[in-house]
Amino acid sequence: MRILIVLLTLFLASAPAMAETTAHDFTLTGIDGKPMPLSQFKGSPVLVVNTASECGFTPQYEELEALWKAYGDKGLVVLGVPSNDFGGQEPGTAAEIASFCKLNYGVTFPLADKTVVKGASAHPFYQWAGEKAGMLGRPKWNFHKYLIGADGRFIDWFSSQTKPMGPKIKAAVEKALAGS
Repeated sequence: MRILIVLLTLFLASAPAMAETTAHDFTLTGIDGKPMPLSQFKGSPVLVVNTASECGFTPQYEELEALWKAYGDKGLVVLGVPSNDFGGQEPGTAAEIASFCKLNYGVTFPLADKTVVKGASAHPFYQWAGEKAGMLGRPKWNFHKYLIGADGRFIDWFSSQTKPMGPKIKAAVEKALAGS
């Protein structure tokens, strides 16, 4: 009987450690240099996009802003995460990146500071999302997208070629906003 009580006690003590990790457990650095805990987005689906200012996909900023404007008032958060990991296509400072996005694409959605998104040095959020997405779902270039649910759980990933206002992302966003 004592063994059973000891085992039960050990199991219950480890239960919090067994709780599933979600995106809400991670903190990025905002473009302003301040901590950006993803837990601030609890209750909202988040489309996390690794971005770059000198990439062939850079015009997607325009569609990301359109997505933000179309679904932001319904609860969607679009989060740009500048990265210099692919082809050195994001060489600017935080101030230069923020200015570029605002002046060229009218970006008003939140931006993180430049972040490593691939490999062993990837930010812990990107390591977690990469594990959830599997080998094929890890960023292979700029403008790779992860959709996170309102509860912080991983929903899906979209390649760089997938247009933010295209039917695939819009359908996934609408489903996430509906809570399903």
